[in-house]
Amino acid sequence: MDMKSLNEDIKNGSFQHVYLLYGEEAYLKNLYKKKLRDAILPDGGTMNYTSFTGKGIDVKQLIDQAETMPFFADHRLILVEDSGFFKNASPELAEYLPQMPEETILVFVENEVDRRGKLFKAVKNCGRVVELGRQDARTLTSWVLGMVKKDGKKITQDAMNLFLEKTGDDMGNIGQELEKLLSYTMDADAITPADVEAVCTETTENQIFEMIRAVTEKQQRRALELYYDLLALKEPPLRILFLIARQFNQMLQVQDLSDQGLDNASIASKAGIASFIVKKSLSQASHFSKEALRQAVEDCVEAEEAIKTGRLGDQLAVEMLIVKFSGQVAS
Repeated sequence: MDMKSLNEDIKNGSFQHVYLLYGEEAYLKNLYKKKLRDAILPDGGTMNYTSFTGKGIDVKQLIDQAETMPFFADHRLILVEDSGFFKNASPELAEYLPQMPEETILVFVENEVDRRGKLFKAVKNCGRVVELGRQDARTLTSWVLGMVKKDGKKITQDAMNLFLEKTGDDMGNIGQELEKLLSYTMDADAITPADVEAVCTETTENQIFEMIRAVTEKQQRRALELYYDLLALKEPPLRILFLIARQFNQMLQVQDLSDQGLDNASIASKAGIASFIVKKSLSQASHFSKEALRQAVEDCVEAEEAIKTGRLGDQLAVEMLIVKFSGQVAS
């Protein structure tokens, strides 16, 4: 279920009967969708290519296409995107896959799947399942370094840390911000932190990080100002709540690992985050006891429940949490 096997299939031209590409990383899903199409149909023609998108796909029509033999080619490629087949039962399709003609290659691209479902198991038995989730800091750093080097430039470690801190771990966003950065530094040999500050846009996640820092430093007014800024940018309060909860979870996790005697590099490896983020998270966590961090996570869960049951408005619920967290004293 890894990218290595998928890359080998593409490189060797030895394709599986059916593929399932799923996960959060849209950039990688689009990349491998294109790579598979280019490798399976190298002439780029559309005669042996069919695509289906979205909910409500007619399974009978899909099967009819799969039964159609390729025209003057080795393969017929069918691409199915965001179908929801892997969340909702699709027994007819699951039963059909083992009978599909060898010349047909079926590629599913989905966001979410049920690993226990019949269709997931059928794809796993007949072909290859590849999860394309968010990549760890080491992989992202290597990817960015490769593109910077290809452009004939170097990047300082501080600039790299600042860049990934601002862009987050979404590869699509990283690619867009890097393109801006490379254009801005066109005549320079090296990219510096000042260059990153000049052109790179902070992600919502980074603004959340700044808001949490204001909370931990008991700068209540600053924390609320950042919250109102996020609302002005049309960020949904529930998404802000999710990111606050994730940040407190991360603080609790790195504190636990630190208490076990692990250094920052080991914590980064174990938690799957960058070393500089570990350092910041530990600094933030030092303002809270473990009990306070656990309580903060519980408060986030309770706030979500209050919002979803209609007991509190989403904007007010998150505001109350920020006021509570930025007013409490570490114990």
